[in-house]
Amino acid sequence: MTTNPPNLRPDLAPAARITDTPRPNQPTIGMVSLGCPKALVDSERILTRLRAEGYGISPDYSGADAVIVNTCGFLDSAKAESLDAIGEALVENGKVIVTGCLGAEPDYIREHHPRIMAVTGPHQYEQVLDAVHKAVPPDPDPFVDLLPAANVQLTPRHYSYLKISEGCNHKCKFCIIPDMRGKLASRPAHAVLREAEKLVDNGVRELLVISQDTSAYGLDRKYDVNPWKDREVSSHITDLARELGQLDAWIRLHYVYPYPHVRELIPLMADAGSNVLPYLDIPFQHAHPDVLKRMARPAAAARTLDEIAAWRATCPDITLRSTFIVGYPGETEAEFQTLLDWMDEAQLDRVGCFQYENVDGARSNDLPDHVPAEVKQDRWERFMEKAQAISEAKLAAKVGQTLQVIVDEIDDEAATCRTTADAPEIDGNLFIDEGYEALKPGDIVSVEVDEAGEYDLWGKLR
Repeated sequence: MTTNPPNLRPDLAPAARITDTPRPNQPTIGMVSLGCPKALVDSERILTRLRAEGYGISPDYSGADAVIVNTCGFLDSAKAESLDAIGEALVENGKVIVTGCLGAEPDYIREHHPRIMAVTGPHQYEQVLDAVHKAVPPDPDPFVDLLPAANVQLTPRHYSYLKISEGCNHKCKFCIIPDMRGKLASRPAHAVLREAEKLVDNGVRELLVISQDTSAYGLDRKYDVNPWKDREVSSHITDLARELGQLDAWIRLHYVYPYPHVRELIPLMADAGSNVLPYLDIPFQHAHPDVLKRMARPAAAARTLDEIAAWRATCPDITLRSTFIVGYPGETEAEFQTLLDWMDEAQLDRVGCFQYENVDGARSNDLPDHVPAEVKQDRWERFMEKAQAISEAKLAAKVGQTLQVIVDEIDDEAATCRTTADAPEIDGNLFIDEGYEALKPGDIVSVEVDEAGEYDLWGKLR
C-alpha cells in the first residue's frame, strides 16, 4: 500500500511490468521503457513482434541475450535519465540497442556510449527488429512460438493505453516532440476500435486513450469515414469516443487540448449509458496570456475559464486534470501570480507541475530573461501548495459519497483502488483497508468514502 506522491513528473508512464518466463534455451530480450505512456505503447508493440518471432522476454539484465532501452528526450533531465539507463544496461548486460525519442539524436548517444549496438528513432519498429535479429538471431520453436492471442502488456492486465495517433502539429517553443515524432498521424478509426475491442475481450477493464494531441485526432485524415461492423465511423474524436464508450470498459481521455469541439465530448461523459469517464486531461501549461504567447500556445485563459464553467454545467461530476510549467523564460512575479489566481478560479481537481528546463533544440532556449533556479523552485513550491489545498478541499467534499472504483492491487494492508477521477500513477488512490480480501485487480466495486487526505481517499465496500 502506497499513498500518492504529489511531485511525480506528469509525463511519465507507469514502470513496465514484465511477467513472462522464457522457456529453456529460448533467445531472450530485456526491455527498459522510459518516458511517457506513448513510449510504453511502443515498447509493448516491439515486444509483441519479438515474442511472435520466438523471442522470450526477460525481466532482468542477467537473463537477457540483449537489452532494448526505449529512451525519453522530453527534458534535459529525461535525457540524462536515458543516458544513465543505457550505461547501466551496458554494465549489467553489454548488448544494448537504443530506441525511442532520444534515438533521434544518435551522435549524442554514441558520444556518451560508443559501445551500443544500434540506435533507432521513435516508433521505428522494423529497424529495432533488424537490430535484434543481428544481435541475437531468432530460434523459434514451431510447436511453441505462435503469434500470441493478446499483445504483450507492460501495464497490469486490467488497464491498457490505447494510442490513437502519433506526432503533433503544434509548435510550442519549449517542446521538441514534433521534431522527434513528426507531424500528426492519426490511426484509422476502425483500427483503433478493433484494437480496443480486442483488449477488452482479453480482460482489460480500463482503456486510457493517449496521443500527443487527442483533440486533433483525425484532422490529418480529414475526418475520413471508416466501416465498422454494421455502420460507419469517422476519424473524429467525438465519434471515436462515442464508439469506445459502448465497450464494457472505462474510457479515460488524456492530452485533450481545449478546442471548441471538445464541448461535444462532455455530454458523452454525462451520459449514464456511456463508459466515457467524466475526466479530461488538458495541458493548459500556464494562464497568463503573455507567457502563453511566449510559449507559442493559444493565449485564451479567460475564455478557458468560460469553457470550464460550461463543461461543469453539462457534467457536474467532471474531473479536470492539467499540467503546468513554472519558471518559463521571462515569467515575472506578476505573471506567476496570475497563474495562482487563475487556479483559484478554475479549481482544477488534479494538477501536475514541473519547472522549466532547457531542451537541446527547443526555441525557448533562446528567449531572454531566464528565471534563476532558486526562483523556479520557490514558484514550484508555492504552486504545489495552492494545488494541494484545492485537492484537499475537493477530496474532503467526497466523504460520505459512494463512488465506483477499480482495484489496482492487493497487499497485506489494503486494496489500492482508483475512482473515475484518478488515472494510474499520476493521480490519487482510494484505499480499502477492511473487508477487501476477496477483491482482485480489475474488479470494479462501490465504495463509501469515509476519510480524505491531500491526494488520496479511504473507504469501505458497500
